Amino acid sequence: MRRFPDGWQFLLGAILLFAAQFAAARDALPIERLSLPPGFYVEVLSDQVPGARGMVLGPKGTLFVGSRGQGNVYAITLDPSRAYAAKVRTIASGLNMPVGVAMRNGALYISAVSRILKLDDIENRLDSPGKPVTLYDKLPTETHHGWRYIAFGPDQRLYVGVGAPCNVCKRDENRYAMIGSMKPDGTDWRVIARGVRNSVGFDWQPGTNALWFTDNGRDLLGDDVPDDELNRLSSVGEHFGFPYCHAGNVSDPDFGREKPCRSFTPPKAKLGAHVAALGMRFYIGKQFPAEYRGNIFIAEHGSWNRSSKVGYRVVRIVLDAKGNVAKQEVFAQGWLDDGETVWGRPVDLLTLPDGSLLISDDHAGAIYRITYRKP
Repeated sequence: MRRFPDGWQFLLGAILLFAAQFAAARDALPIERLSLPPGFYVEVLSDQVPGARGMVLGPKGTLFVGSRGQGNVYAITLDPSRAYAAKVRTIASGLNMPVGVAMRNGALYISAVSRILKLDDIENRLDSPGKPVTLYDKLPTETHHGWRYIAFGPDQRLYVGVGAPCNVCKRDENRYAMIGSMKPDGTDWRVIARGVRNSVGFDWQPGTNALWFTDNGRDLLGDDVPDDELNRLSSVGEHFGFPYCHAGNVSDPDFGREKPCRSFTPPKAKLGAHVAALGMRFYIGKQFPAEYRGNIFIAEHGSWNRSSKVGYRVVRIVLDAKGNVAKQEVFAQGWLDDGETVWGRPVDLLTLPDGSLLISDDHAGAIYRITYRKP
């Protein structure tokens, strides 16, 4: 019988105990309640990411995740199998709603309401990241819709969503209710899209580089009006209606008389009222069946003030050859049960290099991984 040197049995026991505890923690969430199309499977990558929101993958494979009320930014080192998180670090804390994260040339960019922050060479400094440097500090300071999604576009500019500081109001449209962009050094701020009440998710279509984005509809017009939107930008500065018109055809009771709905660009798809459509991504992997490539996945965070809850799911949007919406269907659901009990709220999505799909969940503090195996 092989004997281990003194101390090795204790160390081996500790490793096995930690592994068992880690596996148990990942199995604690009731993912068996989630339903997906045949051949798709879901697992918990980590449930140790409090308030998990925006996600981005570093060039060395580190998953970075923002949060909202927690004020933290996390760095997740993935196991080589990408089936679970080998280590979760908090690399920044005490920030003001650091929801958005983006990567360029090894640097991590972070949104923090009025500021865009930066951590250089972050994947080589995960254990001692230092204090984030302020790159830009001229964004609005209001926290109502002040959590900002950010991402680098094909033009290598950083795009930033800036929500309206209200349910519905008329403010400077060059400063609020829009999407803007800047150079990576924080200069040359430009307004890209106007009349966008609150977009917390956007992506660029492969092949066309067209910008698509979700937009949350206003509240207090009833359970079923207006729809959240999926929009496509056709020209810089295009106006999508807020606060005058919602979902393409709902004239606002306070501001609608000033400008008719026909003055604005209508949505490419109506997603349902109060579903809280947040993160959206084009599927760019090859693991899923061929008919899923180029599809849009949208995370619906779920309603907060509707008489009966809606959302709390991930939907799939299929586009035709002309870029129009051909089909809209539920892809993943089950975070909301029949008794309207909520145990999870999807926020953002991300395709990993192996073609699996990640979903962040700020309610459960978790990251899920969806894979496909042919039935």
